[in-house]
Amino acid sequence: MLVITRKTNEEIIIGDNIVLKVISNGNGRVKLGIEAPKSVRIARGEIAFREELIAEAEVRELATA
Repeated sequence: MLVITRKTNEEIIIGDNIVLKVISNGNGRVKLGIEAPKSVRIARGEIAFREELIAEAEVRELATA
């Protein structure tokens, strides 16, 4: 894992076409803006994890049917 310190309005560029920008920070929170092609899926970690659990449950259900 790469850990980088950024201030408000500073950016991190990932690859050729993804930009992560710090919009604001304070009160223990960071607001990020993400610019990426529509083909790149962006999801909060807890949402992606929940979707993965649901997909695994569906696979198990199909296997037992």
